[in-house]
Amino acid sequence: MDASFWSLIGLILFLALLAYLKVPGMITGSLDDRAKRISDELDEARKLREEAQALLAEYQRKQRDAEQEAADIVAQAEASAERMSADAKQALEELIARRTKMAETKIAQAEAQAMQDVRAAAADAAVAAAERILAAKVTGKAADTQVASSIAEIKSRMQ
Repeated sequence: MDASFWSLIGLILFLALLAYLKVPGMITGSLDDRAKRISDELDEARKLREEAQALLAEYQRKQRDAEQEAADIVAQAEASAERMSADAKQALEELIARRTKMAETKIAQAEAQAMQDVRAAAADAAVAAAERILAAKVTGKAADTQVASSIAEIKSRMQ
């Protein structure tokens, strides 16, 4: 009985002890548990990846919608600005037309007033000249009556 024999016996006893204590089952169970945890982690990672892809797609859709909404707002603002510009231009043209018409009316009134003033001055000058002429040629009560009637007639025609 040499040392090899006792080594073999020690190895067999050691393996028997391991089998008795169910060490291979514990190692297999531990490996199975680890494989299950890894499988669960892979499933969880797959679910998280799918959720992340869904979120990415949703945010991309929201971004496209926001860009479209911004483009619509810009288009509406441009249309509104053009409308406001056209309205302002039309209002300015109407204001200019009203002011021009008012100025023309004031000019016409001033011309009419000037014509009346000229006529009145001419009438006054004619009356004064007629008075002098008649006063020089006609004297007495007949002259006064004729001058008064002539003045009244000229004034009535001028008005």
